[in-house]
Amino acid sequence: MTVRVVLADDQPLVRSGLRVLMADHPDLEVVGEAATGAEAVRLVEDTDPDIVVMDIRMPGMDGIEATRLITAGPATTRVLVLTTFDEDDHVYGALRAGASGFLVKDMGLDDILAAIRVVAAGDALIAPGVTRRLIAEFVRRPARATEQPPRPVEGITEREREVLTLVGRGRSNTEIAEDLFISTATAKSHVSRLLMKLGARDRVQLVITAYETGLVPPPR
Repeated sequence: MTVRVVLADDQPLVRSGLRVLMADHPDLEVVGEAATGAEAVRLVEDTDPDIVVMDIRMPGMDGIEATRLITAGPATTRVLVLTTFDEDDHVYGALRAGASGFLVKDMGLDDILAAIRVVAAGDALIAPGVTRRLIAEFVRRPARATEQPPRPVEGITEREREVLTLVGRGRSNTEIAEDLFISTATAKSHVSRLLMKLGARDRVQLVITAYETGLVPPPR
């Protein structure tokens, strides 16, 4: 099965590099390129890709608004945010807008290809190390002081609460299984039930829920 990809970045060199990278892999096909968020939205409507690799900082409509429009529409396209982590302060917003994960521009080439395949398969890319950096960078923003206080998580079991906490800390299913002395299959089942019970689209939203409900405290 070929993964159809749209590249959205205002830097032609970045788009060209990604296109060349994917050209050697027959399971990945670039079906369009966009230099703005608005162009990305139009391309999704025209080509119905599996994945948009989306930069955040683009002229006109940025990647966050484009992500929101794409994920709110009828298409099943998933968005993988492309960012320079030390510069962009909008990754948290992009995830809340519906992104299924994010790439850091200095990742290795094999990691980028693997990330695209992971998200195309329906999973969320949120590596533990990146999760910690994400939360450390964004949950302490002054703007969060004006948001509502943490809310309780209702309708889940105590075991599911434990699993949600570990997901929020960036644990993989294998690591959750090791922490709770259960099988990996059981850990995966708990995550699947959490997705259903909490109405979460993917693992990224579970991480956000874990922090917004106070199960995982912000770093100090």
